[in-house]
Amino acid sequence: MPGRRTIPPERTVPRARIAVLISGTGSNMAALLYASRLSDAPFEIVLVASNDPSAPGLALAAAEGIATFALAHKGLPRAEHEAQMEAAILAADADYIALAGYMRVITAETVSHWSGRMLNIHPSLLPKYTGLDTHARAIAAGDSHGGVSVHLVTEELDAGEVLGQIAVAIQPGDTADTLARRVLFAEHQLYPRVLADYVSRGNNPEHLLARVRELALALPETHERSSHGSPGFRVGSEKSGKFFAHFADQHHGVEHIGLLVKTGSMDELENLVETQPQAYYKPAYYGASGWVGLILNRPGVDWNHIGEWLERSWRAVAPPRLTKLMNAADDF
Repeated sequence: MPGRRTIPPERTVPRARIAVLISGTGSNMAALLYASRLSDAPFEIVLVASNDPSAPGLALAAAEGIATFALAHKGLPRAEHEAQMEAAILAADADYIALAGYMRVITAETVSHWSGRMLNIHPSLLPKYTGLDTHARAIAAGDSHGGVSVHLVTEELDAGEVLGQIAVAIQPGDTADTLARRVLFAEHQLYPRVLADYVSRGNNPEHLLARVRELALALPETHERSSHGSPGFRVGSEKSGKFFAHFADQHHGVEHIGLLVKTGSMDELENLVETQPQAYYKPAYYGASGWVGLILNRPGVDWNHIGEWLERSWRAVAPPRLTKLMNAADDF
């Protein structure tokens, strides 16, 4: 199975499409916009939308050639206003939403629809000081630092997973306004970096391996062992265990970051590759033995499905005493 590893091709990864929602000057939107103009930026801004047609950030975006959309929320039911905002976002074919000073609470329905794809920036070191008046509250509490957090949006206000933070020292005599001005500098540094890292994670081998590792090692009596220089996962003892999965980062010149697992037959392998080439490929060397490659560096990977494949492959090589226990648990 081992062979000489060829130099992999350069990854040609499409940039993530971002819709930014603002309510005012849009300084964080501007930070994202200008960061997106860097040659190695993994995202582009495709829409700037606002609930205030007079928001200064709209004019800045338009001057930079970015599509804009504005709809005043006053006089409209929340659900109707939000539906029209989302329609504009969908029409722009956005992959993610970045809230940047958008002063509207998003409904649970929209949050659910964009779960894992909506980010927000908040001027505190979450979980401290959710909501408003964050700087005044930090000063009143005698904190040594205020700061800023970027987090995923969930139904609970400012409670989603924190993706990045910067602490900003509170100086003697600080007011909410003076602290806010310094925190804003940190915001403009943090948001573009965190957004870039987040939208790139699906093409980051370290991130993908970490997700595979978590799923593989959750199965009974498994351990990790390198195979031909790449991570592999075995079931059974360290001495006699058998591989049930291999992680492949562009091996043998293919463009994919893949997870190799065992199929039931060559017919199944060939059928998967032929009918779903966007999700499966036939790996060099391993493919001849009935292993299929699951493409991990693609949009919309279903990690529950990846977990099911890992378990199936594990069952194919695990000792009977382990599969009997697993089967009994399934029956129960």
